Amino acid sequence: MLLGAHLTLMMGPILAIPVPLPLAEALVGVEVTSSDRGRSGFQLQFQVGRSGPLDLRDYPLVTHPLLRPFTRVVVMVRFNLLPRVLMDGVITQITLTPSEDPGASTLTVTGEDVSVMMDLEQLRMPWPGMTENAIATAIIAKYAPYGLVPAVMPPFMIDAPVPTRRIPQQTGTDLEHLNALAERYSYVFYVEPTSVPMVNRAYWGPPVRVGMPEKALSVNMGPGSNVSSMSFSYNALSPAMVADLHQDTDTNVTMPVGAPPMPVQPPLALVPAAAANGGKVRTTVLTRTQESVEALMQGPNGQPGMSRHDAELAVGLSAMQAQVRAVAGVQASLERTATASGELDALQYGDILRARSIVGVRGAGFTHDGNWYVQSVTHSIKKGEYKQRFTLNREGTGSLLPLVRP
Repeated sequence: MLLGAHLTLMMGPILAIPVPLPLAEALVGVEVTSSDRGRSGFQLQFQVGRSGPLDLRDYPLVTHPLLRPFTRVVVMVRFNLLPRVLMDGVITQITLTPSEDPGASTLTVTGEDVSVMMDLEQLRMPWPGMTENAIATAIIAKYAPYGLVPAVMPPFMIDAPVPTRRIPQQTGTDLEHLNALAERYSYVFYVEPTSVPMVNRAYWGPPVRVGMPEKALSVNMGPGSNVSSMSFSYNALSPAMVADLHQDTDTNVTMPVGAPPMPVQPPLALVPAAAANGGKVRTTVLTRTQESVEALMQGPNGQPGMSRHDAELAVGLSAMQAQVRAVAGVQASLERTATASGELDALQYGDILRARSIVGVRGAGFTHDGNWYVQSVTHSIKKGEYKQRFTLNREGTGSLLPLVRP
């Protein structure tokens, strides 16, 4: 028996507590977006108005002490009595939209998850003798006051720097550096709330493609359908392989480097992209990560550096670093091969679809049925309404399993 969804909004300068009744009654809409790449965000829409001489100076909610930049915001939904924290973030933008019509003026509060606090200060600092996963752990530990608990996965290839030859350098904010380190392996970095308010899991590692799948998305199944709309797309030009010659910066020996168009993560599709394309897959040369390209294009003291073409050529890397870049580039291309998007009513679905998880699809035919990775989810909550828009991806077509979790 479905018991519905109940929203709880919490705010506070450091510790968030349930908002007072006037603020809760003025809330007319909530939107929360969660994604496996980049910061997640939220938007709160309040109905505002002025009545009486005390409100002549300003709208009461505009001057409310809780609706201030960098106020902590926790959005929690109790779905069928089970509490779920959708967002733990801070306010970054406030927009007032006055209207001549009574009751039509709105105050929109926009914010991002607590990882935005990692993006406020640009730094130049060395990390001598530390691997990427060790650096990620150290950076995340600095933000323990925001409830961040590190969950760092070691890379599939570890190139430990020798201080006499190479010292890893950070140039940029902590968040930029964490994302740049993740990009080298086609990893992801994100902060997601746990079931405990104001305690967050800071994940640095590969996209999670294992675990208990979410409740299945059912399409074209008559009364059994639980998805309002859904579409599927296959991009035959997305998958790529790397085949190149690279000069090892340690030995000056030129050697072949490459990676086939096969996933290093557990597969979700029966027919990989190379087979679905009939063996026709783009072949690319080894290139640098976007972080390295931008750094080389920006010379010292603000002077112009290399051209984009020269900066993208992967020179100055060891053989292991080059191989890591090759594998990461292939993985990034495979993730964009098969995609799906759609919308569902959470009350009809009977659960909450979570981003960064696995979900089964049924009713769409063999080519598109099976398990998919949930890349992003947008929750849209209003009085009497809870809808979710979602984006899925995987590396090919066809279902690996005859059945998915119902």
